[in-house]
Amino acid sequence: MIKIYHNNRCTKSRNVLQILQKEQIPFEVINYLETKPRVNELKELLKKLGIKAEALIRKNESVYKEQFRGQVKTEEEWIMVLATHPILIERPIVETDERAVVCRPEDLVYHLLKA
Repeated sequence: MIKIYHNNRCTKSRNVLQILQKEQIPFEVINYLETKPRVNELKELLKKLGIKAEALIRKNESVYKEQFRGQVKTEEEWIMVLATHPILIERPIVETDERAVVCRPEDLVYHLLKA
């Protein structure tokens, strides 16, 4: 089952959602701002993405600028930041059983679907 970590206020996220609908691929929408991902879910997602937690952070968000800019944290600490402040999670993320991709640009979703 494909999952999309979705923020409806994000144009890119809405575009990827439309691509999945157009391709008629069954998927589950994860509204990660409403249902915060747990630490273990974030760890698994990061493993599938193949990146460190800090690389998944949206550094232009005011929460980041006001509370975390310039800080040095461990991987575990950054994961806790993402779990506590999911607005900082880059979006959209599309996940399969084996892999995940941050779909920026949106057409990266096609690479995941073809794999």
